[in-house]
Amino acid sequence: MRLSTLKPYATAALHRRTSAGLVRHHRAPLRGVARYGVAQKCRYNSSLSVQEERAANGGRHLHARDVPSLSNVKGVPQSPLQRYYQLVESGTLRTDDHQQRIIEKLQRLHNDLLRYEPPNISHTPASNSLISRLFTRQLGAAPVVAPQDVPKGLYLYGDVGTGKTMLMDLFYNTLPPHITRKRRVHFHAFMIDVHKRVHAMKAKLGSRGGDPIEPVARDLAQEAYVLCFDEFQVTDIADAMILRQLFERLLNYGVVSVITSNRHPDELYKNGIQRQSFVPCIELLKERFEVTDLDSGTDYRRIPRTLSHVYYDPLTPENKAELDKIFKAFASHSDESVVRNRKLHVWGREVIVPESTSTVARFGFLDLCGKPMSAADYIEITKTFGTIFVTDVPKMGLSQKDMARRFITFIDACYESKTKLFISSEVPIYQIFSDDPNAKSDDISDHMRSVMDDLGLSSDMVGTSSMFSGDEELFAFARCCSRLVQMGSKEWAETAGAR
Repeated sequence: MRLSTLKPYATAALHRRTSAGLVRHHRAPLRGVARYGVAQKCRYNSSLSVQEERAANGGRHLHARDVPSLSNVKGVPQSPLQRYYQLVESGTLRTDDHQQRIIEKLQRLHNDLLRYEPPNISHTPASNSLISRLFTRQLGAAPVVAPQDVPKGLYLYGDVGTGKTMLMDLFYNTLPPHITRKRRVHFHAFMIDVHKRVHAMKAKLGSRGGDPIEPVARDLAQEAYVLCFDEFQVTDIADAMILRQLFERLLNYGVVSVITSNRHPDELYKNGIQRQSFVPCIELLKERFEVTDLDSGTDYRRIPRTLSHVYYDPLTPENKAELDKIFKAFASHSDESVVRNRKLHVWGREVIVPESTSTVARFGFLDLCGKPMSAADYIEITKTFGTIFVTDVPKMGLSQKDMARRFITFIDACYESKTKLFISSEVPIYQIFSDDPNAKSDDISDHMRSVMDDLGLSSDMVGTSSMFSGDEELFAFARCCSRLVQMGSKEWAETAGAR
């Protein structure tokens, strides 16, 4: 399939992102309640072991004493193992032999990157002029094979609650300081960026046409030769066709990647349109990455958490006054005055923020979800403001399904960006999609009960909803409730919101 034929699919893909946002495929069985807190003072729900470490050389076992403790030496960077030992000694991490073996793999890649010298990559010319085309020829043809010394990437997959993002953060935050060309990005945001670059490159190539993927891959590789993708997924044919070419070119440019996903590569884009065209990308992932299952049978998100008072219901004058007081307190942390109707620019459009400072924003529910808003809009909002207040969230039924989908997309964006969230709602926040807040478990379908059980939710908490149908929608609904539980915890409230 030629890229020129993908335009209607790409348009449809962007429209689906607007309506469905970050709804993702899931891999059963699903486990966990919510992701760990980021800051060090929050206890990670990981389960890394401090008992011993197996080295890559001959399978020799390493104890903590075999790795120099550099945590107290100022200016000396840490490796994944050193950071791991520090977190275990401080009581931040729990013990688990299975995840210890994952740390071994991260450490080996870290060591490989210490010795790796990526190839030099020139910038893509800024125009399609005759001089630019001559310069492009001088750059030489794009590489058709990867450099011989490029380290093999890691593809880590596992169910909800297996510590994928924690492992990604640990690896990325301990990369050697000389690696400045690096990028850690949620895969959904990465694909939005790729589509924008491809669109701009097509416009640059003009009527003469040409392959837009090659220069986009060149630019991405020039910007970062270590790429960390969190929550890798493929749901659209436009993404599938772009990825097949993009990944091969990035690897040939010497880019090293660590990928986390809910799915094994063989399960990606399953039952997708023209999936056969995506199979070469699957084979590429299995060949050029070390594919590792993170599911040890331990769920790191079922540990009980103390709830913090960040959700207020019902919509009474007393709760409104309390939320107003908290907003003013956050807004007064800086010397700025509250700006009304601040404008954010997303893809050439304006997104209006009713009330904000540089760090905190307040939206009415209808301002946020009552108008056409895309995942890109919510990502920009949560990237800009570390703390967000949402007021007057109603109980939603079938007639508000579009608003419900946007709210789920917004919660996903808040969760991925570690946003501190305050909400006032008509009913308890976990029941805003519920048909009947007092529904009994007998009214819930077997499938829905299974999904909720896997996510650690009870019918008493979220009730039941006939608004959503299909596996993806049901999972997105349950996951949204699960994430709201996590974002209402004391640990989240104390550690989220940093920008």
